[in-house]
Amino acid sequence: MPTTEIYLDCNATTPVFPAARDAALQALGAHFGNPSSSHCTGLRARALVDDVRERASRLLGVGAGRLLFVSGATEGIQTAVLSALCTLRERRDAGERVDGPLLVGATEHKAVPQSLAHWNAVLGLNLPIVEVPVDRHGLHDMAFLHAHVANAGLLCTMAANNETGVVSDIAGIEALLKACGSRALWLVDCVQALGKLQLDLQATRIDYAPFSGHKLYAPKGIGMLYVRAGSPFTPLMVGGGQEAGQRSGTENMPGIAALGAVLRAMEAGEGVVFRSHASLQQARLRLADALRAAFPGLVFNMPFESSLPTTLNFSVPGLSSKALLNLFDAAGMRISAGSACSAAKAEPSFVLRAMGLPDWQAEGAARLSIGALTDDVQIDEACARIARCGEALQCAAPAAQALGPAALAAPSPDTQDSTLTAASLPAFLHTYPNALLVDVREAFEHAASQDHLPWRAQALCNVPLDHLGQHLPAWLGESHRPLVFFCRSGGRSLQAVQALRARGHGQAWHLAGGLALAEMA
Repeated sequence: MPTTEIYLDCNATTPVFPAARDAALQALGAHFGNPSSSHCTGLRARALVDDVRERASRLLGVGAGRLLFVSGATEGIQTAVLSALCTLRERRDAGERVDGPLLVGATEHKAVPQSLAHWNAVLGLNLPIVEVPVDRHGLHDMAFLHAHVANAGLLCTMAANNETGVVSDIAGIEALLKACGSRALWLVDCVQALGKLQLDLQATRIDYAPFSGHKLYAPKGIGMLYVRAGSPFTPLMVGGGQEAGQRSGTENMPGIAALGAVLRAMEAGEGVVFRSHASLQQARLRLADALRAAFPGLVFNMPFESSLPTTLNFSVPGLSSKALLNLFDAAGMRISAGSACSAAKAEPSFVLRAMGLPDWQAEGAARLSIGALTDDVQIDEACARIARCGEALQCAAPAAQALGPAALAAPSPDTQDSTLTAASLPAFLHTYPNALLVDVREAFEHAASQDHLPWRAQALCNVPLDHLGQHLPAWLGESHRPLVFFCRSGGRSLQAVQALRARGHGQAWHLAGGLALAEMA
């Protein structure tokens, strides 16, 4: 495995900024006070909270609006949706006609439409939830908005999309709302905008804007919610009176302190601590050129001119999203197939489908996203590894005809005693020096990572899982030799062990957690 991991999934989360980590540790240590306490220790904690809020308010242009500390974007979205829908119910209960739609962009993060559906039902409003379509560039259909927004109760859009990086035409949407005389409340998901787009919220008609710290080098568990001055507000959490009664619960002091350190770095100015917008654009172009050179036929699924300079969404003909992720992972590069929240479902990208892209692009899409702390050394190494990934695809010898899942079909025996961990594997290999390590990943994954595998002195071969059946007779004839199967996560190697054990090979083992946990060890 590579000695250094190249992390290229910053839209999902980011590492913690060293100054943010130090600030969090200080809040856990010397500055541990409860900001609601009236003694000196509590007053110092309160001063820290106030300082971070003031800093965030300046950077975001909050003006007379309010800025609440919350646990993250999901809580911010829930609070905003609840606030808007409670107001709609109050209007209806007061005799006002409230039957207009709740509008939500077709490419919104699933937290938004699911929150809408939940609170719409819980509050008994049962208003129609209508998707606002987008064009092939991921931009909202203004004609559709014009036809539906005048009577709408709530409009939900994004500042920038998490999968494609497409930046919404916020100014155009605002102009349309004004032109139509719409009373719709407006929620704008600003999670991907923090630190990437200039924001002056007080100068807009935006009613609610959630933010998440871990998308910009703060820890998980801290976020913010902007509420425009005069916009309706209903607390999601009550009971302790914190945040001026607007969000109860003792403040997350380490998270707030860490977020403050990030905001301080942002306030230092573009390019001083974090990469500038122009520098991020250059880094993205270098990565894009490397991808084009490595993968003939590759297409980008987002327009460069109207997307964040941190995001590349691409598809390669003939390769699935899973194959691309496995290939990059083998080379020590961490990318994703889209939203991290949907990664386990292995479904085509709903964002790309909403954009009207062909099925092969939606089904084979991968997302590479850098951050403001991704330096040139990492970009250089990423470009070199991308080139090696392309070579691995071309040079990996074509395997024999796959026998398919039927070749492995067998009752799944209890494999509890056939599991090795990263911690127990070295001792096992010392005890059984004749053990054969079998990489059941695809040939191109093996080729991309073979120079970095930690078991160079051990007998090792690559037999993709679908081709395992071809080797079963030889291995069964040598059933005394220990076989240790491994893959990226442990899923494919477990299937291999089940097949061998079901056929009487008692010396078949698998590496639980795969190379991912072996790297941790």
